[in-house]
Amino acid sequence: MMAEEDYAPLKLRAADLRDLTVISAMVQDALAPIGDMAWLPEEGRFVMALNRFRWEADSGEAENPPRPHQRVHSGLRFDTVRNVQYRAIDPRDRSRYLEVLAIACDEGKVVIHFAGGAAIRLEVDELRCVLADLGEPWPTAWRPAHEID
Repeated sequence: MMAEEDYAPLKLRAADLRDLTVISAMVQDALAPIGDMAWLPEEGRFVMALNRFRWEADSGEAENPPRPHQRVHSGLRFDTVRNVQYRAIDPRDRSRYLEVLAIACDEGKVVIHFAGGAAIRLEVDELRCVLADLGEPWPTAWRPAHEID
């Protein structure tokens, strides 16, 4: 695990499903304000700001004493986007936050899945995605947990 003084902002690119799987893992449990999402059709881009949980730096409870959990502001960008569709999301509800579960891709469609059944589907010419941290991490007491069925 990283010591805080060793922090280097994360910057990842995805051009295939294997790359996207890594980005999906890094954004799991990120908080995404609808007001900080935008489709830029003239640029063929979809962008969103995230409050990302730093899974790559989390020790859970393995350390004694446990290190504080961390979050960091990040940006997620998809290029070559032709169309965007929303499920259970009103893009005008700019004060609402969504919790990212996963990102999937199949046959020219990228789907960002959120808690509660919400989703954003991007129709893309090719998979081109970038995830980049945009600042310094900060401590948080809350560590995301998931029920296992």
